[in-house]
Parts: sequence; structure tokens; C-alpha cells
Amino acid sequence: DMHPWHELPEGFVSGNRIGNAFLAVHLALAAAIMASGALQLLPWLRRHNPTAHRWNGRFYILCALTMACSGFYLVLSGRKVVGDAPQHAALLINGLLILACGAMALQKARSREFVGHSRWALRLFLVVAGVWFFRIGLFLWLAVNQRPAGFNPDTFAGPFLTFLGFAQYLLPLTIFELYVRILASSNPRWISITLAGVVALLTVMTGAGIAAAAMILWLPAIRGAV
Repeated sequence: DMHPWHELPEGFVSGNRIGNAFLAVHLALAAAIMASGALQLLPWLRRHNPTAHRWNGRFYILCALTMACSGFYLVLSGRKVVGDAPQHAALLINGLLILACGAMALQKARSREFVGHSRWALRLFLVVAGVWFFRIGLFLWLAVNQRPAGFNPDTFAGPFLTFLGFAQYLLPLTIFELYVRILASSNPRWISITLAGVVALLTVMTGAGIAAAAMILWLPAIRGAV
């Protein structure tokens, strides 16, 4: 169904076979990578079917690297991509982090450094989910403000979107690094309690962002498709 492509900033472009192919790959893998990543987080799968965990992990990393490279092409090829230059720079950095975290997760697994592998795999999961964090963060912001505050909805540019473009992966990575360091050292109890409170708050905000995005964006689109 090619019609929804035309709802994108630049969807199907007649004669641009390479660009259309990269866009198709980028869109087709989105659902697959989210499902694959969620499976990798299941302790049951790691304990009871490590072979499936390993092969699904390889598939996840392959999808992540493919989507990062297709994203590089879409941003750098001159194709119209939503947002302005700072947002495009944020996307490119996100792609580089995906490549780096994917390579490290694979290297640690091959060398059987499973603690290091787990941490790099979780970093990879967070940076791959960056564009998802962007969407739920944006719709939470819209729900709270009841209007497009801090950006121009026509140009889809402004200070809030610039902030969100970098925060979509830097904020989750920062929280994760704090978590790892607190686990690995003896800190006053109040530090652990403070971090737990921050994580709880972010969990509530994540749930609210999912609900806002579902009501404003996803459920209407599903009803329209049905």
C-alpha cells in the first residue's frame, strides 16, 4: 500500500529507486527491531533457550546496523527529512552510537564477557529506542502544554525539538550509566533512593507519553486503517 508513503515529508519519489529502497528498508524493520529487542530483555529466554537468545541478538544487531546505515543515507543524500539541521545532527550522532554500541555488544559476546555484553546490549537497546523516546516525549509535551510550545509545527523546528533530538538518547544513557556506577560501588543509601525516585518518575512520564501518543497518533491511525 503505497498511499501512506505520501503522508511522509518525502515518501515515494518516482525514479529514485535507491532512496525509495532505503526508506522501505528503514520502515519495514521498525516493527521487527522493537519486537526483537523486547524478546532480548526476557530473562526466561536467556536462561532456558540461550540459542534463541543468541540468534535473536544477532538479528537485532543486524537490524540496528541496517537501520542506522539507511538513516545515514536518508539524512545525508539530500532527501527531504523532517526537522532542521540540529535535529539532523542529533540523528547522525544517534546512528553513530548505534554502530558503536552494536559493535561493542557483539565483541563482548564473542569474547564471552557477559557482564560487559549485557551492559553494551542495554546501551544499544536505549539508543535504538531513541526515535521512540522522541515520539512519546513530544506527545507528552503536547499533552501537558495543550499546544505546540517551543517549536513551530509548520517547520517542525525550534528549541524544544532541538533539545529533544539530543535528549532522546543522552537522557536514557545518562540514567543507565548512573545506575551501573551505583551498582558497582558502595554509596550512601540516599543516592540509591534518589536514583530510584528518578527512574520511577521517568517511568510514569514514559507511561503518560505512551498514552498521549496512542490517543493522539496511533489509535486514530489504526481506526482509519480499519
